[in-house]
Amino acid sequence: MEIEVFQSDLDGSGLRIGVVQARFNQVICEALRDACLAELIELGVEAEDVFVCTVPGSLEIPLVLQQLAASGEFDALIALGAVVRGETYHFEVVSNESAAGVARVALDFNLPVANAVLTTETDEQASMRAAEKGAEAARVAVEMANLLSSLSGLAGEDEDDYDDDDDDDDDDDDDDDDDDDDDDDDDEAAGERRAPGRRQRRRARH
Repeated sequence: MEIEVFQSDLDGSGLRIGVVQARFNQVICEALRDACLAELIELGVEAEDVFVCTVPGSLEIPLVLQQLAASGEFDALIALGAVVRGETYHFEVVSNESAAGVARVALDFNLPVANAVLTTETDEQASMRAAEKGAEAARVAVEMANLLSSLSGLAGEDEDDYDDDDDDDDDDDDDDDDDDDDDDDDDEAAGERRAPGRRQRRRARH
């Protein structure tokens, strides 16, 4: 038996990516952003298909991610920020809440969100990791966008089979004029079930 394995696809052409960057620890966050954007372009994402928004700090990132996800205009999102440990418990609060919020957006909207919010003990650690983490986030976003698109294609195959069954049923119903109203209701319900996802509709516009 042959097992189907999905391979990594880092082709970013045709993808629209949203980036939310915190401004707190600005030098580090800008290094994250620069590396991320450079890698997106290297992977084939067009500059006009990248949207960047900045927020005060890492705690504000999830809310803006949520708004971008709700727009249905993006294939993947990226969170960029830097949280460096201080002398109070605030480090744990910001780190944990930010990570939880980013993950919740991805699950709630079934949309890839690459989390590149650094959590380090010192500024030096964050600076050393910024470039690689930014580029890594770009690769994660592109790969996951392509993977989810492929997986949605699997669901589409099942829907095609369902469409064939619906067509047969509609042919039978057309022979009976008394069932016209029922046919209309069935067609509308089937249309709702066959409605393409947000990313599928956006790809069709390219």
